[in-house]
Amino acid sequence: MAASHPPTLLSVAARTVREEQLFARGERVLVAVSGGPDSMALLHVLALLRERIGHTLVAQGVDHGLRAEASQELDLAADLARTLDVPFARTRVELAHGGNLQERARVLRYEALRAGAATAGASLIATAHHRDDRAETVLLRLLRGAGPRGLAVLPPRAGDLVRPLVRASRAAIDAHVARHTIPFATDPSNRDPCFLRVRVRLELLPLLRVLSPGIDDHLCALADQLAELPHDAPSAGKDVLPAASTLPRASRQALSSLLRTRSPRARVALKNGLVARWDTLSGAVAVEPGPARRRK
Repeated sequence: MAASHPPTLLSVAARTVREEQLFARGERVLVAVSGGPDSMALLHVLALLRERIGHTLVAQGVDHGLRAEASQELDLAADLARTLDVPFARTRVELAHGGNLQERARVLRYEALRAGAATAGASLIATAHHRDDRAETVLLRLLRGAGPRGLAVLPPRAGDLVRPLVRASRAAIDAHVARHTIPFATDPSNRDPCFLRVRVRLELLPLLRVLSPGIDDHLCALADQLAELPHDAPSAGKDVLPAASTLPRASRQALSSLLRTRSPRARVALKNGLVARWDTLSGAVAVEPGPARRRK
């Protein structure tokens, strides 16, 4: 009996769009493209699905100005968009070096993408987060002490953000890129062990896969289940801050303001060198080491 083949990236994405009702005929979607394999595959897949679903596409890349190669990587994205008949725009943002670099870059990136979507008349922004990204993020949140709400990460849709590849594995993306000979660039920071996410990706997850080959699916299923908690269940802010009542009054007031305004730029100093911030991707409070503690 012949072995069955896993579903293609195209079929996984189409099923996710349909089952999660990510977008429908007539909607315009902005695809965030960096030139890396994940986002290039996303652009290619969503372009192929236009006839089936009936949506329209625009694409945008954001250059953070941190690497000279970034402009050339966006050239690859622009070339692919052109061959797929997808309008492409790029934005350059200014990001100073310093602590919490990845988070500050992410905040500026989403600001630029939302501005681009408004200009292009797109109601949704599609990002290339996939199953492996989601599993990594659940583990990162566990390491940082998040509670149930904080572990409900990277859902298929969160406000104006949609993730058509969130049910697909990194292996499926790599196979799609190879099958369709899609050019891509590799960001060296994705293998830099100074970032905790990279260590989770290269050290922790491979070990867990040896112990439990289905760990990625288990972690993503956990995120799905926690996302279905009723809204009156304990929030991530309460879960990760069980001793908030012991904070100084100024910190308690700042935390209350953070929970109310949900400002992605705000930081609240806690105890033991930790800070709280509002995570725009999960819609919850995240707790992480402050800049001084990271430098040790």
